[in-house]
Amino acid sequence: MLAYDADLELFKDNFKRFLAEQVAPHYEQWEREGMVPRSLWSALGENGFLCVDVPEEYGGYGVPTHYSLMLVEESARAGYSAISTGLSCHSDIAAPYILHIGSEAQKQYWLPKMVSGEVVGAIGMTEPGAGSDLQAMRTSAILQDDHYVLNGSKTFISNGQHADLVVLAVKTDPQARAKGVSLMLVDTQLEGFKKGTNLDKIGLHSQDTSELFFDNVKVPKDQLLGQAGQGFAYLMQELPRERTAIAATALGAIRGSIDVTTAYVKERQAFGQAIGHFQNTRFVLAQAKIDELATAAFYNQNLELYMQGKLDVETAAALKSFSTDMQMKVADQLLQLFGGYGYMTEYPISRFFVDARIQRIYGGTNEIMKEIVARSLLGR
Repeated sequence: MLAYDADLELFKDNFKRFLAEQVAPHYEQWEREGMVPRSLWSALGENGFLCVDVPEEYGGYGVPTHYSLMLVEESARAGYSAISTGLSCHSDIAAPYILHIGSEAQKQYWLPKMVSGEVVGAIGMTEPGAGSDLQAMRTSAILQDDHYVLNGSKTFISNGQHADLVVLAVKTDPQARAKGVSLMLVDTQLEGFKKGTNLDKIGLHSQDTSELFFDNVKVPKDQLLGQAGQGFAYLMQELPRERTAIAATALGAIRGSIDVTTAYVKERQAFGQAIGHFQNTRFVLAQAKIDELATAAFYNQNLELYMQGKLDVETAAALKSFSTDMQMKVADQLLQLFGGYGYMTEYPISRFFVDARIQRIYGGTNEIMKEIVARSLLGR
């Protein structure tokens, strides 16, 4: 069990203060505009909140992984799931690929810039015709002399508008399936790289999400990440952290939903008393708390396994499915306690509700998560 960590608590307090001072006054406007400003990334970097578990030789603090995931959880708890998702994509998905698989030159070049916020990271897996079935991707990168020629497109890319670097899954052998998949580091400033419009979503409004297009983009050969043809294996290696980070968002959002609902039912009057006095309200809130405790226990177990290098794909998939299903359930049931006000965007519970829905889809749909768990039990 993770022990009490005074340094972590101090770090958490500093981050909560950052959110209160630099996010809270502006978040509603960013949601309306459909994107956080680039200056937020700079501020996050300047205050030491990006890629915090990256080793010191690459600019980070070298702290344990749960420091990084705490930032994801707390931003979701504060009601800023768009920021939680962006942080997770940058610090807990893109950066670990470089740290664990990249060459020393790649680490030295990219990681300090990601720590400072100079470079915003994204990961490109999903395509218009290939979502959870990553082996069906069609984006290709064909080696020619000292570079790869990249063609194709990706969609639903988190941090897509701000991204300076994309960890991109491609086919270096278009005739193969899993064995043809490779990963590469693609600078978004390269000629032929184009960002589509910022996609309009039902939730996570200020999380920039884009289509990306590649038209004969020349990617230097030294930006191949790891070995050619090993991309699918690398994805399976790194997906457990991504799914644990999604669970961190889910846990934070569950806690945030309970926070705002508890405050509301203490103040809202009906039939001459606060609605928190009615048994139904009390039971719904109590069940939400029970669900939170169950999610936290599963999450903490997974986090410990990850930090010990023992978290397998099946357990991470189970956590992702369980925690995000629970996030949606809790948001839905707590919104009901607000009555008609819960359907109004001015009430934070409405955002907890709409932001929850995507969690069951990205990072691998929950149906795919169940298939992974089933295979661990039954085989193919």
